[in-house]
Amino acid sequence: MGKLNHALISVSDKTGVVEFARGLVELGATILSTGGTANAIRTAGVPVTEVSSHTGSPEILGGRVKTLHPKIHGGLLGRRGRNEDVKQMQEQGIEPIDVVVVNLYPFESTIAKPDCTFEEAVENIDIGGPSMLRSAAKNHQDVVVVVDPGDYGRILEALQAGAVPLTLRRELARKVFEHTSRYDGLIANYLGRQADDGTTDKFPTRLSLTYERAEILRYGENPHQEGAFYREIGSTEPSISAGRQLHGKAMSYNNYLDANSALELAKEFADVAVVIIKHNNPCGVALGATPVEAYRKARETDPVSAFGGVIACNRPVDLDMAGEVTSTFVEVLIAPAFTEEALAELQRKKDLRLLTVGSLESRTRDGYDLKKLVGGLILQDRDLGALADVKTLTVPTKRKPTDDEYAACAFAWQVCKHVKSNAIVFANATQTVGVGAGQMSRVDSVKLAEMKANLPVQGCVMASDAFFPFRDGLDAAVQAGVTTVIQPGGSIRDDEVVKAADEQNVAMVMTGMRHFRH
Repeated sequence: MGKLNHALISVSDKTGVVEFARGLVELGATILSTGGTANAIRTAGVPVTEVSSHTGSPEILGGRVKTLHPKIHGGLLGRRGRNEDVKQMQEQGIEPIDVVVVNLYPFESTIAKPDCTFEEAVENIDIGGPSMLRSAAKNHQDVVVVVDPGDYGRILEALQAGAVPLTLRRELARKVFEHTSRYDGLIANYLGRQADDGTTDKFPTRLSLTYERAEILRYGENPHQEGAFYREIGSTEPSISAGRQLHGKAMSYNNYLDANSALELAKEFADVAVVIIKHNNPCGVALGATPVEAYRKARETDPVSAFGGVIACNRPVDLDMAGEVTSTFVEVLIAPAFTEEALAELQRKKDLRLLTVGSLESRTRDGYDLKKLVGGLILQDRDLGALADVKTLTVPTKRKPTDDEYAACAFAWQVCKHVKSNAIVFANATQTVGVGAGQMSRVDSVKLAEMKANLPVQGCVMASDAFFPFRDGLDAAVQAGVTTVIQPGGSIRDDEVVKAADEQNVAMVMTGMRHFRH
């Protein structure tokens, strides 16, 4: 590449920038910079030329115009091997800029602040930065463009070796357009939510989504389908997507689906909880004093279905639980962490996938739920609805639940929310007893829950994700041994269902909240 001419550096994220600038100077570059970046580099003893000195034009409009100048963009876009470009650059006194290091105003973190005003958001829309990045990326054959501080090291190594190869230049250019595309999408989404009356719409008029490919999967849902896993950029919630695989075979498409379902249900509980998922439905959920106790109880719900299941625990996995897990076939085990002894035990199973997701104590959960249609997309809030205290809910029946039944209702309701509708869950206060999922009629889900019950149903509560359209579902549950029901209510036949409960001395709690999961 020869001797470096100018390197323009303007960054909001100053991680590693001083060391990178120093390395560029040692390679012969003159550093051009502005504002806080120039101060940081100069303070570290690295010589800097202000952009205004280079262009001969001062910063104007309160810093809004600094780098929008022919000496900047001409230096970026001028093609070094094209005589006409070189001639015009010489005529206009434009010197080549060989390296551009830019990351943008923190628009995303600005709008994330609860007290962010519209005016503050607009002021954090970067203009010069994206313009320089796009110019440099377009002319990447001649200009090395850097948007990610993680690339500083390998770029310096390449420059020190003599040249940055074209393959790396193209990769860096691609990263620029991915970066600016996401940046523009964030701005478009924000502005698209601003209503004419000054309020904010929940859903933007046009939706921009940005995900990065994390993995090519062996295949999709079935072997004849291809698949890939993409990670949402900027997400900070503890999740499967942000997790780290410690051991085992590569995750499959179906593993990711089941693991996500398992972890999201495990996150519902403050107490020690273990969830076992099979074919995207919980087949066992339990609370316990320890992870191993919770796991044993969860597995006891349906040992047959638990074979080959996906397990999530909301506490670190210790050796006791690890020993139980390795006693049978498990596809995936997810936890905040694993003790050294547990990891050694679990790694005896060479195919067992182990995922660590970090602490779940930060229970902040938000964002959208998206489902792809052919030619479209449906979008909604995530179902984060929860009951603060079941004892404050409406009880229309003559008999009121006991304290134990209330506790069982609270537990069953949390599980039911994560079962495919029509959803029915039989449970006691700490353990699922039977799960009926995905049936076309509610009474069939009740019958399925009874059929799947491996433990006694007598004295259990029943949670239903939606109201009972007829009394037949309730009657079937009572016949199975259920003594208390928690359901949303809202049917035109609620009176009939309540009357049926009274006839059989069954207590009923109505939540007023539905949890369909299609």
